[in-house]
Amino acid sequence: MTRPLRYGIIGCGMMGQEHLRNIALLPDTQVAAIFEPDAAMRAHAAALAPGAAMVDSLDALLGVEALDALLIASPNHLHAAQLHHIAARRPLPLLVEKPLYTDPADATRITELEQQYPSMIWVAMEYRYMPPIAAFLDAASDATGGIKMLSIREHRFPFLEKVGDWNRFNRNTGGTLVEKCCHFFDLMRLVIGSEPCRISASGGQAVNHLDERYNGQTPDIWDHAYVIVDFVNGARAMLELCMFAEGAMYQENISAIGPKGKIEALVPGPGRFWPAHLGPAPEPRLILSPRNRHRIDRPIPVDATLLNAGDHNGSTFYQHRQFAAALRAGTPPEVSLHDGAAAVRMGLAAQQSATQARTITL
Repeated sequence: MTRPLRYGIIGCGMMGQEHLRNIALLPDTQVAAIFEPDAAMRAHAAALAPGAAMVDSLDALLGVEALDALLIASPNHLHAAQLHHIAARRPLPLLVEKPLYTDPADATRITELEQQYPSMIWVAMEYRYMPPIAAFLDAASDATGGIKMLSIREHRFPFLEKVGDWNRFNRNTGGTLVEKCCHFFDLMRLVIGSEPCRISASGGQAVNHLDERYNGQTPDIWDHAYVIVDFVNGARAMLELCMFAEGAMYQENISAIGPKGKIEALVPGPGRFWPAHLGPAPEPRLILSPRNRHRIDRPIPVDATLLNAGDHNGSTFYQHRQFAAALRAGTPPEVSLHDGAAAVRMGLAAQQSATQARTITL
């Protein structure tokens, strides 16, 4: 493919605009058309992609002939229906934001889509592509001698405001352990290299959004949780989530331990939230702690241009670069539809475990 790779974008809220900024950094790519129903978000998108045609419906977008690929960055609860609409009308290669679906009733339809869709579908699991986490993934097996325990801790800010406040309610998000944490369940499967067999969770809403009202309804989205996952190969993993901890120095701390030692990735949150009076934001780090105690602690710098293009430590750029390379080469996606569905299944099982106070067997 010698001409520019041309995208059609579905949804240009906060995350969609991050995609636009990062697509603009790639050579030989352009946004050809955008469907965004909210007027304010559409205006922001037009400023970021002035050469894109603005259309009024998904059908109108699919009718734009000059498209090579689609990106779905709409609210969570719209993903499954939009996927199936695209499959029926014009099954172009797709990059679809997580979570792949939110309603357990859609699981079978996603499986059918996996078997029948004729083009590539890549699920946007940006955390894989954060430089400190990518370095962690590359080194984890050798550093640990085989992972037996994996721990992921995210201490961060509350859910941000989104168009129509859709992210304040479980019915739209799939629940926090789907909406926010499918990234982490994806990382668990990837780094451990096995499938989950049991999930136990405890979580709820303790602090955030309790005083908010939307059409007379109080948000029910959770703001903290613990999740323990047992894997078929005997490894164990744990997730600790707190969304009222924006004062933390690092947003994510991921550690893996095995018979040879321990490895950690420390990931700061978005730079725009770092208090300027505290000086420069912390730098991502990779720490290796072998059992002989010769500790290695090294920074993993991220290009400032990429940091300014989004809230995910440059990962959206690297993800798009890999997606474009796969599309041009005709190679499989690095994050498959199966991977995206598996992460949602884990999140739904964790929500069920916490709600029903019991362990869920997968």
